Amino acid sequence: MTIFLTHGGTTHYLSDSLSDEVMIGTVSGIFVIQRENARKWRLARKTLEGCHISALVVEPRSGLIFAGAHKGSIHASDDLGKTWCHRDDGLTTKDIYCINFVQAQDKTMLYAGTEPARLFQSENLGETWSELQSLRSVASAPKWNFPVPPRIPHVKNIAFDPRNPRIIYACIEQGGLLKSNDGGASWEDLQGFDEDVHRIRIRTSNPDWLFIATRAGIYQSQNGGKSWEQLTTESNGIGYPDALLIHPHRENLMFMAGARTRPFAWIKDRTADSQIARSRDGGKNWEILHQGLPEHVRGNMEAMVMEVTVESVALFAGTSDGEIFHSDDEGEQWTKIIENLPPLSKAHHYLNFR
Repeated sequence: MTIFLTHGGTTHYLSDSLSDEVMIGTVSGIFVIQRENARKWRLARKTLEGCHISALVVEPRSGLIFAGAHKGSIHASDDLGKTWCHRDDGLTTKDIYCINFVQAQDKTMLYAGTEPARLFQSENLGETWSELQSLRSVASAPKWNFPVPPRIPHVKNIAFDPRNPRIIYACIEQGGLLKSNDGGASWEDLQGFDEDVHRIRIRTSNPDWLFIATRAGIYQSQNGGKSWEQLTTESNGIGYPDALLIHPHRENLMFMAGARTRPFAWIKDRTADSQIARSRDGGKNWEILHQGLPEHVRGNMEAMVMEVTVESVALFAGTSDGEIFHSDDEGEQWTKIIENLPPLSKAHHYLNFR
């Protein structure tokens, strides 16, 4: 099995055994690494060179791999990434931030979030796309704004209620969290949290129990987004969380990663001082993970994925400095398995350190 490590793609994997290959989306293409032994990995090949890859997902029924590119549209591969073709007919903007999909009865619904903040769907594996224009009709839309020029907001993350594929969540950076109960025909502005929403996670056992990562910390809702409680602040050591993972079967086991401070401080200090944290009680308490990680991680943790097998929980994390860290024991011990890759980065984030 191949794991995909990107900012706006798939983040959770269930496997029979630990995978030996990872496809990594960087600002200069996809880099494929392979495991040689328990601690050593090697660079195996590169593909889509020159493309700034924001998202990688694989549709399981067809085996198609989809790559969303920052200012580069959507590409698809049916031969494990050896060759690619554009699948973007109907996209009115080609700046892709995230891709996700959901199985709806006998077909796969594919979704892409873009900048400007728009949401597109495809019912035919990306052959054609149509915009869910209702997303831009919500009351908060005129206030959406991104603080960095040209100040254009984007759809950063998309998720689905596991009980009902017509219940969709969309994270707007910056603008908030939207919920649709009818497959995107209409949307509700959820309230009660910081408006800069990075991503959402949903408990499988109780999909009304939601977690979001925002620029102000982690929030939770136990009633489908009607009310929220803030779980973390800067005092937890990660003031600007982005990556957020929940074990699909042991839902009290959670991980988050991010910077101590917000991006404007990265520019001044030339560091994000990134960290990874773990909770074993459903987000109430967090511990910073150190073992095997550098004392100081300059680049921001831009991507993190979890692979769950019967016997283990493996994690991969990538930074805007092109470093890949790996743990195969629930974060107890980490190893830097690859370095000197091009940055893993949402849009311009990596430029904050130059």
